[in-house]
Amino acid sequence: MAHYELIVIGAGPGGYEAALHAAKLGKKVAVVEKREAGGTCLNRGCIPTKTLLHSSQIFHDAKHGAHVGIHTDDIRADMTEIFAYKREISQKLSSGIESLFKAAKIDFLRGTALITAPGAVRVTDAEGGANDYTCDDILIATGSVPSRPPIPGLDFAMTSDELLEGCDHLYRSIIIIGGGVIGIEFATFYADLGCEVTVIEGMDRLLPNMDKELGQNLSLILKKQGVKVFTNAMVQSVEKTGEDIAVNFTCKEKSETVSGEAVLCAIGRRPYCDGLFADGISVEMNRRSIAVNERYETSIPHIYAIGDVSAKIQLAHVATAQGIACVDLLYGRENHTSMSVVPSCIYCRPEIAVVGLTEAEAKEAGIPVKVGKHVMFDNAKTLIADPGRCFMKFVAHAETRELLGAQLMCEHASDMIGGVSQALANHMTVDQFLLAMRPHPSFEEAMTAALEDLAQKLG
Repeated sequence: MAHYELIVIGAGPGGYEAALHAAKLGKKVAVVEKREAGGTCLNRGCIPTKTLLHSSQIFHDAKHGAHVGIHTDDIRADMTEIFAYKREISQKLSSGIESLFKAAKIDFLRGTALITAPGAVRVTDAEGGANDYTCDDILIATGSVPSRPPIPGLDFAMTSDELLEGCDHLYRSIIIIGGGVIGIEFATFYADLGCEVTVIEGMDRLLPNMDKELGQNLSLILKKQGVKVFTNAMVQSVEKTGEDIAVNFTCKEKSETVSGEAVLCAIGRRPYCDGLFADGISVEMNRRSIAVNERYETSIPHIYAIGDVSAKIQLAHVATAQGIACVDLLYGRENHTSMSVVPSCIYCRPEIAVVGLTEAEAKEAGIPVKVGKHVMFDNAKTLIADPGRCFMKFVAHAETRELLGAQLMCEHASDMIGGVSQALANHMTVDQFLLAMRPHPSFEEAMTAALEDLAQKLG
């Protein structure tokens, strides 16, 4: 029976990065994965959606390029080829991870893991053959799966996993239940391609967990693109009506129905640890998540959990940071990544990127703050790209002047938020962050204008 110092269950961003880090420290490591290397992120989440959005943006820009002198005739989107390109990218990245495992001498065990005891894992392959392994420590990184609430008829709706399997034609219309990150990115993709899109969100605005202005601004931009947006709307049922699927919901105490060729359920994801533990062994849970302490250890010694299966924030880079931190703690090393500064991005158009506190969150916590803002109507790069109303906001402590948060809604926001995160992690003040010279012309130079507005308000 093979013995390892660490067995990682799950080869997503948290699992594979943790395994590679442990291998670099000279540990004997195995990774168990029942599907593709790279997990949800590379195969059914982050990367596939960004690949689709890349394709749809090329189509959209070409089709609507007359105002800049680009004229196209008979342009079409071939959905079979678009989804084939998506698969190609995922497969390249997944194969790359397997190559990294091989180079690091990590054993990649294909199959379904079952924790039979602390330090014992059984792996069952696709043919039903089972092998038992022992280890010093187990790291659970099994991620999450799409949620399906008990709404009558919701089986007629696809999950994001199912939608990403692909379709040989462009839907005439699609109804998206959920106006969060997943729903908005798919709304952007299908709207780019000319599909009739409807978004139904139960809260009072799109992106309800973010700064209010982001959701409101996004709603205006989507509506200009022809997307129908319903907020404060609660889905009551889904039913098949001829060739279409109807979604029945209440909005502002009024019954409404919209029909479309396809329906996507995008109301979030739930931690996934189904069937992971053998009878007689279980860990303490925090509702649906595995409960862990500050060292990522579960209620059973030597069994750890990171990423979506246990974290409050379900993001790939959070899983990666936690996986590396867990390994460092496990082997007595100091980890320097700040877990309190978590950037988040939405790849709509224009992009959205946020980090730290919003003004509302700071006030709710009793923190005195000031907010600086710049709407980018005078930014040359924004004027050229013309993605719609763009802005940057910064939040700072009213007394210490320390930066506490930022909300960017503009082109390439996802590429700029890392620098802002660095400023927050190092407790920089507004004045310190203003010391940097920013290039012209660039989207980033609007950051200086927003910071100057904030500095003026701070006095």
